Amino acid sequence: MENKNYYAVLMAGGIGSRFWPVSTTSFPKQFHDMLGTGSSLIQKTFARLSKTVPEENIFILTNSKYEDLVKEQLPNVTDRQIVLEPAMRNTAPCILLAALKIQKENPDALMLVAPSDHWIEDENAFNDNIRTAFDACQRQPILMTLGIEPTFANTGYGYINYIEDSSTPIKKVKRFTEKPNKELAKQFLADGNYLWNAGIFIWSANTIVEAFEKQMPDMHHLFFRGIDALNTERETKFLSRTYPKADNISIDFGIMENAADVRVLPATFDWNDLGTWGSLYEKLTKDFQNNAIVNAETFAPNSQGNMIHTQSNKAVVIDGLEDYIIVDRDDVLMIVPKEKEQDIKSISKSVQQKLGKNLN
Repeated sequence: MENKNYYAVLMAGGIGSRFWPVSTTSFPKQFHDMLGTGSSLIQKTFARLSKTVPEENIFILTNSKYEDLVKEQLPNVTDRQIVLEPAMRNTAPCILLAALKIQKENPDALMLVAPSDHWIEDENAFNDNIRTAFDACQRQPILMTLGIEPTFANTGYGYINYIEDSSTPIKKVKRFTEKPNKELAKQFLADGNYLWNAGIFIWSANTIVEAFEKQMPDMHHLFFRGIDALNTERETKFLSRTYPKADNISIDFGIMENAADVRVLPATFDWNDLGTWGSLYEKLTKDFQNNAIVNAETFAPNSQGNMIHTQSNKAVVIDGLEDYIIVDRDDVLMIVPKEKEQDIKSISKSVQQKLGKNLN
């Protein structure tokens, strides 16, 4: 039976620049079928959450320029469920806005906040975990997050240090650490009581609004003075004047790292943030030469360990390539060693500057 107090907020305003040239400013990765499954990442995320949260209680936080994409890919979503950011900001302002809107609509609301572009295979385990978290947040005024058991010393994720307690699966958070260097990441892995920060949060609407009021009073005041306009036809005008004035700060820095009562539930599902072509490669099925292929019809003698992504059914012929990222989209063909995947963001800027045209 659906719980009408359950809400979810999908953050879908990012650009995903490390997935260039497929992910662009005009058509970012959350709206692409990155895995070749027939559904975009935002469609898969919405469907996953709808197993626990009523569809009408799933809100989409996105930039104004992606409104049409959201409506096209999620045609059953109403205007009420689309929360448009009139300016590019970080996660704290958009989460506060969503929390105030949800709190005004339902003071008993419990809300989950999650990125719209992550890969989660075991959806039943995911929904079991979020129901456990919802239940905890209904009983106590806590801020919760889901942490991922680290499998290697990854320096690209933040880490959550928790206090060991065998009596409960929900742990008290000791501290958050931003992306560590390699040696520190290795130490975290050896210590054992560290989790990757997946950026998935659960709390009651009341608890997170109170946390903003206490820890970020200026931002709280900025938005709360328009509380009468939220969820009305006056909301758009209020936000167009107010939202650009909000600080560009993440929910981690603004709230979570300094909050008094933060808990973490170690997740029981596989997870990948799909932040780079290399991370996508790791999660895709490989052919007999260990190539990961999306959409292409590939002929690849003596070629191993490549990530190949093209438009539908394009024939790709490669010979003698090993550990490369090969991406074909419209007027861009990119062939880059996988070891240089972190350079793709800067490569895209350099290419566009040299050509003197926008490829986004």
